[in-house]
Amino acid sequence: MPQWPTAEHVPAEELARRQGIRPIASVDALARPDLSESDNELDGFLADLYASRRAGAA
Repeated sequence: MPQWPTAEHVPAEELARRQGIRPIASVDALARPDLSESDNELDGFLADLYASRRAGAA
């Protein structure tokens, strides 16, 4: 079993730098108001998500 970190290990910060990933300036950049077409669609998605999480916890 190799010791951590190995020669192939690249820290996440370095990977982000190599890929040009920059920190977000505001959480508003993550907002997606057009993510669902309707409130009913969003409600159905959330109900399914919560049910799958409860099933996984059992």
